[in-house]
Amino acid sequence: MENPFNIAGLFMHNAEKYPDKTAIWDKNGDKITFSELAQHVRLTANYFRQKGIRRGDRVLLFVPMGIDLYRNVLALFYLGATVVFVDQWSKIDRLDTCCQIADCKAFVGSWKAHVLRFLSKGIRQIPIKLGLSYSGDGNEQMCQTLLEDAALITFTTGSTGTPKAALRTHGFLYEQFKALEEEIQAKPSDVDMSVLPIVLLINLAVGSTSVIADFNPSKPTKIQPRKIAKQLRDYRVTRLVASPYFIKRIAEHVSEHKISLPELNDIFTGGAPVFLKEAKLYNKAFRDKNVQVLYGSTEAEPISSITAAELASETHTFNLKQGLPVGCIFHKAQVKIIPITDKPLFDISSETFARMQQPEGVWGEIVVSGPHVLTQYYENEQALRVNKILIDGIYWHRTGDSGYIRDERLFLTGRCNTLIPQGEDWLSTFVFENFVQSINGVEMGTILSDGNDIRVFIELTEETPSTKEHVLAELQQLPFKIATVKFQQLPRDPRHHSKIEYGKLI
Repeated sequence: MENPFNIAGLFMHNAEKYPDKTAIWDKNGDKITFSELAQHVRLTANYFRQKGIRRGDRVLLFVPMGIDLYRNVLALFYLGATVVFVDQWSKIDRLDTCCQIADCKAFVGSWKAHVLRFLSKGIRQIPIKLGLSYSGDGNEQMCQTLLEDAALITFTTGSTGTPKAALRTHGFLYEQFKALEEEIQAKPSDVDMSVLPIVLLINLAVGSTSVIADFNPSKPTKIQPRKIAKQLRDYRVTRLVASPYFIKRIAEHVSEHKISLPELNDIFTGGAPVFLKEAKLYNKAFRDKNVQVLYGSTEAEPISSITAAELASETHTFNLKQGLPVGCIFHKAQVKIIPITDKPLFDISSETFARMQQPEGVWGEIVVSGPHVLTQYYENEQALRVNKILIDGIYWHRTGDSGYIRDERLFLTGRCNTLIPQGEDWLSTFVFENFVQSINGVEMGTILSDGNDIRVFIELTEETPSTKEHVLAELQQLPFKIATVKFQQLPRDPRHHSKIEYGKLI
């Protein structure tokens, strides 16, 4: 096998093993086999070399999810160049910031993306600018990359400040591939619809078929579940991997129209908390399916997982001390709970770290280590020192999430910076959000404090005076004092429309 730790090398091996198997079905119905895609990858790699792109060069890709995206990604991996991803929903100021951080040599994008050159100073300053067409022969030999060579740079949402550039080396990307391959039980016989771009790379590395969902990821609320359900049936999809909001919309459609999806066996979701109400919806819509909720982050995926059936078995009762279960810890991950603090912990001693570890059931910040846990940010030493702890050569990632471990299961209690002190206990955003969704008429809600007063924010499924009265009556039964209740639409994260953006509420 050529270059077995490079995803492009794994893909090329599959192209020889499964030449006539469909690699990708695009959203418009176009398809490409593994052997055809391999030839296009070689042609594209040769074209990039002719245009001056070399091993180690950073290349910004602004290409919609589809065959062209993965042709270009694989071609750049093939050359040993570094792929830089910026989300399609990015506004110009975020795009310019990401360009400044990554300092790319080349930009590759669709004609629509090239329109951004007139608006984005960051893109205009990139020396080489290319479209999606390519030419030349396919004799380019694959670059023999090293484990420590940079493969992929992606950016955090920047919801808590400037986006951080997460740097994945080929070695790390391979470890993440192996971890996710194991967690979602990926195999060549799968037909997978992955709304999360990184998972489609796993499919290409495993040898399974991928189906691109017929929707615009930059406008998640515009999803048309009817179209997705049709794709799931027509392409006989066996596994679906998407954000909780995406899965929720499909589950609602499937339940309402009593649609059967006999080929679909496995559903995986993550990237945001899944509460009891959604878990019950998943169970109702996908009664005979394996539905798993993965907990992780950009820097550590996966950390743990739980079935929707187990989540749905929880009760609606409000309990200050009961967090949101996220299941068993992934066997390659080590998870510890440490006291919540804003102080950097990068340089603490191993003895201090050992003393900080909280006993079972005690709340604190979740930290994680493992071969699939990110150890680098690109050109950002400050982010490394704030978000990591280095103990005996092992990097521990500070998730910024609070939680606890009990009976070898992990529980979440919300972002550390949203916990509200209640005497010796904490009032948890996740505990409240899980409870409030159980109230009839509530779409979602959360709770925040300005340091003195507790404020509640509620988004209703339907705004009527009687619904508001019912919700207010339910809130009055809770064991803490609420200063104000505001009924409004809650701001969600732009990436998946699944997480509440607390910063915008504050």
